[in-house]
Amino acid sequence: MTDSGFSDQTNRGLEASPLARAYRTVLQRLDVAAREAGRHAADIRLLAVSKGQPAAAIEELSRLGQRDFGESYLQEALPKIDRLGDQKLIWHFIGPMQTSKCRDIAAHFDWIHSLDSAAHADRLDRRRPAHLPPLQVCLQVKLSPEPRKSGADPDQLPGLARHVSRLPRLRLRGLMTIPEASPDRTLQRAAYARLKTLFCALQAAGHDLDTLSMGMSADLEAAILEGSTLVRVGQAFFGARSVG
Repeated sequence: MTDSGFSDQTNRGLEASPLARAYRTVLQRLDVAAREAGRHAADIRLLAVSKGQPAAAIEELSRLGQRDFGESYLQEALPKIDRLGDQKLIWHFIGPMQTSKCRDIAAHFDWIHSLDSAAHADRLDRRRPAHLPPLQVCLQVKLSPEPRKSGADPDQLPGLARHVSRLPRLRLRGLMTIPEASPDRTLQRAAYARLKTLFCALQAAGHDLDTLSMGMSADLEAAILEGSTLVRVGQAFFGARSVG
């Protein structure tokens, strides 16, 4: 999984690092969860949540084979995207949407997982450079009443999906959610099952969707059991982030 240009000594050093060990552990968890769900691990995309991490950590994971990275803070993300521009990485914006962010998200990211309004969709569509492929979009859905959580209400999804699907510089791929945290596997699965139901309803309405962005470090197994096609993992790679 490492680049062929690295020496055996460099590869052994990477394999022995704490980050490399954490990466292998996450891949093993994905494999076990996929088999439990009767699925193939290769069908589940792994997104490394690299917000708060230095470019060097992203580069190390890329040498191990990781291509998808998630960022939430533009001021932090843009220098990393610029520095690692020759790595051919896939950048996902996963933070809350703000009007002031639309220009830079449209110009520098490949995916956005947190679109939750038609107004922001219109701005992203207008700002997406013509030489780039359409911005890949997941609609964020709010499934719990926590006041700090972003996302569209479930009853807004049909109209929002229709609106986004008509925009030429965006491509609607699926749904994302961040449910209320719980250690209870049954409650974890119930939240993700609800998102899967909403996803299937949009498919039945004619939307060509293929991405369920759900599951994080603490609950990726529950998400995979309920059909997740993309899990967002940060803490399992890098440890808990400090507050502030």
